[in-house]
Amino acid sequence: MAIVSAFLVTGSPLPYLRPENPPWAPLAAAFKAASAALAASKPDVLLVYSTQWIAVLDELWQVRAHSKGVHVDENWYEFGDLPFDIKADVALATACVASCATIGVSAKPVDYEDFPIDTGTIVADSLLNPGRVPLVIAANNVYHDFAKTEALAAMAAATADAQGKRVAVVAVGGLSGAYFDHSIDIATDHIRHEADDAANKAFLAALTQGSTAARAAVTDYAGKTKADFGMKHLAWVLGATGGFSGATIHGYGPTYGAGATVAEFKL
Repeated sequence: MAIVSAFLVTGSPLPYLRPENPPWAPLAAAFKAASAALAASKPDVLLVYSTQWIAVLDELWQVRAHSKGVHVDENWYEFGDLPFDIKADVALATACVASCATIGVSAKPVDYEDFPIDTGTIVADSLLNPGRVPLVIAANNVYHDFAKTEALAAMAAATADAQGKRVAVVAVGGLSGAYFDHSIDIATDHIRHEADDAANKAFLAALTQGSTAARAAVTDYAGKTKADFGMKHLAWVLGATGGFSGATIHGYGPTYGAGATVAEFKL
């Protein structure tokens, strides 16, 4: 397979919009480290799955060659706007749409001006991809479980391999899901529940041990912490890479009470 690097990153805009805030600064610094590693792997395309791009009926793929604009996040608008300038690998995305049928998934391409690119994709592209490598962006279909998401990623990686492309896998999503439900002083942000903090750290330790440990831990972890979409973004990494031998945790911290990380996988 032509997978040259793989990452799991938070889709929260908070470390992007306020990197100087002490609780979010480690995540902002972690993105810089991951960006350098991604650039060093010299990918032709980024294979992106964001839990924040929600689909219901079909698996959606972004096939518009150039998407540019300004996004206003529905939750964190008070911290600033999110400009984006994203180029797509249209040939690969179109091939992925066609190949979805081989795994029993109904799929459709998305190609229209002013499509609302999600916050997570914008954050990942802005902080990981200063070299403007083209993206293939797959939606998070709410009816796809962990196994289906893994199969989808494996199909996308195989399709990229058939085109002879070097691929960086980027899974965008959070860890524990307990946000503060009231205003806080952002300088004092922390993981809302001590039990979630402990579970997050244990799960990240499992990632550093490799795929077997991660698989063994993920179901229990997701159930205990209300993890972002049951950690389907990890399924994207597992499916696309075929497994990993470990991970480097570049950063871990809170995003308004919820857990977030920037992790790089060892292939």
